[in-house]
Amino acid sequence: MTADHPPAPADDATGTLPDHHESILLDEPSTADLRAKVTEAWREFARALADQLRGLPSGAHVELTLDPTASGTGDAVYSISVDVDDEGSLSARAVGNATLPEGYRLDRAAVADMIALGWSPPGVVEGSGEQFGLLGAEGETSRLAAVLSRTLRDVYGAPHPAFLVYLVHDADGEPLPVGPLGTARSEFGPDRDVEADLDEALAAAATAQAEANDVAALAEQVRTVVSTMLKSDSDRLQVDSDGDINIRAGSAMVFVRVRDNPPLVDVFSPVLTEVEPTEQLYVKLSELTNRMPIGRLYCADDTVWASIPVFGRNFQATHLMLAVQVMTGLADELDDRLHGEFGGKRFFGEGDKPSRHQQGGTGEHRTGMYL
Repeated sequence: MTADHPPAPADDATGTLPDHHESILLDEPSTADLRAKVTEAWREFARALADQLRGLPSGAHVELTLDPTASGTGDAVYSISVDVDDEGSLSARAVGNATLPEGYRLDRAAVADMIALGWSPPGVVEGSGEQFGLLGAEGETSRLAAVLSRTLRDVYGAPHPAFLVYLVHDADGEPLPVGPLGTARSEFGPDRDVEADLDEALAAAATAQAEANDVAALAEQVRTVVSTMLKSDSDRLQVDSDGDINIRAGSAMVFVRVRDNPPLVDVFSPVLTEVEPTEQLYVKLSELTNRMPIGRLYCADDTVWASIPVFGRNFQATHLMLAVQVMTGLADELDDRLHGEFGGKRFFGEGDKPSRHQQGGTGEHRTGMYL
């Protein structure tokens, strides 16, 4: 790829929650194995959580949080807590709209999903305050773990348990030794300043003496992950003159680029080129971005770009796998939809013409599985 991928505008909107009842995973045969692995990862997380809840002492507290630095939810913190009382009963709390910033709050469908899963509205369960409440008996750890897992995945939009962080402590606030909760991580506690940690990590990455070697290692890891997903050897990947890995997705092209300062893996696609920027286009991109589980859409240099960044510091292969999977489906779906409305050219759309609206057509608007 010869043209550089431009940065998003400073006021570009970030993704929030996905539509509730729509998967972020593809049903294509080429990614069926990955989807099965993600499903099994959630099952493993639920089983491990049930086992840990079963053995906790009275007064223990569990905090499960969707990591905002990995999920792109910014200041919105989606979390669930569980407390064990003196009789061994479990009391769960889930964040509600009162503590979520505007633009990240649960819509009516999400609130309905919470109720359907068994949560009581904020204030109904004693002591729940502004949070959803859920009570469970000592022997209901499996049921409770399943509800918590589905809440994090289906309502809060966690694409994979690897996007979760957890903390377990006793009644005195001291950490309790617990086994791993699947691929969830225990790196951050609820009182830790995530933004400060991120700034510190990026600054350290920029000044590290061995940064060049780190970037080389990251690039090799990225090649391994992508080649595994494509069921190909890493030396057979299509790499252009800029060093970007090329992945064709129907009529779209997806690029995977490793950046060195700070260490970052950018999964991006020029969804449409030679498109006329209009107010209607910007409104549509903002609307679609707000409905994306991760990533962003924006227009720059008469090109509509889709981008999902993955942190290179403490690189997680699962995060890249999810980003590539989402982007390959998203780009191939969106280039057709947006071309039908706004014209422009798709990457592999030879003979593309102006939009149907410009030609007077009335083709039906296609609903995508992502948005």
